[in-house]
Amino acid sequence: MRGQPMTAIDAQFYWMSAKIPSDEFLLYAFAGVPADFDRAVGEVLDRARASSDLTLRVEDSGKLRYPRWVPAVDHIGVTAHRAPGDSWAGCLEAVVRLTDDQLDVRVAPWRLHLFAEVNGIPGHRGPGTVAVLQVAHAFADGSRASALAAWLFGREEPVAAVDRTGRSLLPWRAVVAARAHRKRVDDTRSGQLPPPVGDRPPLVTNNRPAGARAVRTLVRRRADLGGSTVTVAVLSAVSAALAEYLDEPCDSLGAEVPMAKAGVRQANNHFGNIPVGLYPQCDRPARIERIAAELAGGRARARHPASVASDRAFAATPAALLRWGVDKFDPQVRPVRVSGNTVVSSVHRGPADLRFGTSPVLLTAGFPALSPAMGLTHGVHGIGDTVVVSVHAAESAISEIDVYLRLLDAAL
Repeated sequence: MRGQPMTAIDAQFYWMSAKIPSDEFLLYAFAGVPADFDRAVGEVLDRARASSDLTLRVEDSGKLRYPRWVPAVDHIGVTAHRAPGDSWAGCLEAVVRLTDDQLDVRVAPWRLHLFAEVNGIPGHRGPGTVAVLQVAHAFADGSRASALAAWLFGREEPVAAVDRTGRSLLPWRAVVAARAHRKRVDDTRSGQLPPPVGDRPPLVTNNRPAGARAVRTLVRRRADLGGSTVTVAVLSAVSAALAEYLDEPCDSLGAEVPMAKAGVRQANNHFGNIPVGLYPQCDRPARIERIAAELAGGRARARHPASVASDRAFAATPAALLRWGVDKFDPQVRPVRVSGNTVVSSVHRGPADLRFGTSPVLLTAGFPALSPAMGLTHGVHGIGDTVVVSVHAAESAISEIDVYLRLLDAAL
């Protein structure tokens, strides 16, 4: 059989997507509408055909084997839309509806949605074009999906290859991982490694998503965001806004922050979630300091040899065993403790060098998926000097999203 078998982590995302939809939606807004729209679309598709990464689909190999990435004879390509009212707000409403139609990676792991004309794009007068790249999570994490999108829109930098090393035997990898784990425990006790951030009680934001879903965006210049980094500045603002919005005690408020792993990419999904406290009871300087310290501590723990050994042990999991574990997962069970009360996913998408036809990029955004125990997520996406902070929420978690958005706007 031709093709490359999925890594264990990518297969887990693929199988889990049947229970928890996880497609990613990467939004790019461009200044203007190309005079020759069809030609601009053709250029994008030509670049897709020139990429070995963008001309794949999944072939399922049965319950005892991992699915395989195989060359696709054809793929879905581009779908044209009109946003309600031809407006920016209408475009965001349409993005919410797109999440109801998840990709079938056996046909194609990506689809490009184009909206034109769109009026009211932040920072732009006149009509523009909005492109939304829908990507299956098994196909790419946030960083890789951003690189694939950049290639489609003209960036010459190739997408980094995935080093799919051969699978070793699980028992040996498990022994190595256990030894490395004991070393990490010892390093933590001795103070050489920061202690892990603990879990916390769920809040209303951890309610199962129900009712209306909505997305909103706030646009900032990078220099206008204080804090040690853009990510820390937004986490601090989310802390202040949520603490003011929520009608319940939230001193234990915390967030999950997806973070790219160090080293050579071993899978399409090469990231881990770092839990951090948000410390709404602290003043802003102290809160920023504590958040930055916990992010740094999470990175240090992720770089420890124990994390690498654990990843290698998981990568050696037999397909049948991993599929059995996924089948046993019950998304209806509400957790007693959670690692975060919201998600803040932050990706810098590089210089503002992308184009759709003759139209230059204005901004980019993303909307992290909701899950059974996460009804509120945030995206932080920058291109050039422009940063977009997005909010994705279900009514069961945030009943008045525009009220929350005003609080977040003020906190930023």
